[in-house]
Amino acid sequence: QGQLVESGGGLVQAGGSLRLSCAASGRANGWGAMAWFRQAPEKEREFVAGITGSGSDRRYANSVRDRVTISRANDKNAVYLIMNSLKPEDTAVYYCAVSRLTIVPIPTSPASYDYWGRGTQVTVSS
Repeated sequence: QGQLVESGGGLVQAGGSLRLSCAASGRANGWGAMAWFRQAPEKEREFVAGITGSGSDRRYANSVRDRVTISRANDKNAVYLIMNSLKPEDTAVYYCAVSRLTIVPIPTSPASYDYWGRGTQVTVSS
């Protein structure tokens, strides 16, 4: 069973950029889509971006579509999220997740994901 560890969060001014990383360890056989979710205080966890096992398909939430890029390095069992033009409303804990599903479109429901990291805080100041 795999473990996921996120890094790269922090405090950034509005308009700035961050690169989040998620390193997976342990058994990764059969892993499908990898995704980033976020959860702000008193809000539900929401999908941000996802990528298929092969890296050939990506899916983005409308709220971040033109500002973030997800990528994956299967040789490192890692997934990355580059976020540009950050806004205060992007402030949240960001979670990496892995699904055993290999379907497309990439699922956006947290219930479709089987493994989760503990999250990394992203705070965007105005």
